[in-house]
Amino acid sequence: MTDPLLSELLDLALEAARRAGALLRDGRPADLGVAATKSSPIDVVTEMDIRAEKLITGYLSEHRPADGFLGEEGASAEGSSGIRWVIDPLDGTVNYLYGLPTWSVSIAAERDGERVVGVVEAPMRRETFHAVLGRGAYGNGETLHCRPTAPLDQSLVATGFNYVTEVRTHQAAVAQQLIPRLRDIRRGGSAAIELCDVAAGRLDGYYERGLHPWDVAAGDLIAREAGALTGGRPGRPADGDLTVAATPGVFEPLQALLEELGAWHD
Repeated sequence: MTDPLLSELLDLALEAARRAGALLRDGRPADLGVAATKSSPIDVVTEMDIRAEKLITGYLSEHRPADGFLGEEGASAEGSSGIRWVIDPLDGTVNYLYGLPTWSVSIAAERDGERVVGVVEAPMRRETFHAVLGRGAYGNGETLHCRPTAPLDQSLVATGFNYVTEVRTHQAAVAQQLIPRLRDIRRGGSAAIELCDVAAGRLDGYYERGLHPWDVAAGDLIAREAGALTGGRPGRPADGDLTVAATPGVFEPLQALLEELGAWHD
């Protein structure tokens, strides 16, 4: 049965993501610079990250003032409705700073702690991905399905690297051992887009250490609704230690190999 609340949340998320995407695409200053740093001097925030988050939270609050928020750039509110929005206003900030096209706006809605709506807007790719729990995943209105299962050694897998030197050094060592056991590795720079690419059948799998809830909330739901499996270390959900998403036949061998290689620790 159709849940009117979920339809309302999806419509709001789609519009908020569209508006934020347009702001980021059309409002990017020619002299865009770093406004602040986070975990390290190379983990950056631009003025546009902040503006996009304010646009999203302002729009959603106007329509649903009792909802809570968790945003990468500081938006935080408990709310009283049982709905919480998890927002990454600009996933792929370094790409955006350098003028590369792989960046996105990611908005998810949780109901009583469960992710029920996810939207990822990728303006430079002219793509909008969305999913509602139990209703499938879509890209530009077309139904998404992850790829048919391939052997692990014939799988294309994406990953990402942390901005803390010690962490990324270990991640590079893991990738070095992983590459000979796969078809190849990709590194796009936006976790939300990588998860959507798993959903769209463009990747067989994706993994990364050190992600936050706003990085994966929308993309994880989209990948699962497209038929992919997601999780963290064996027997655990995706968390800051490890996030893994892959086609059903690739998920377990990839997860086991990442456990063996110690991808979950520094």
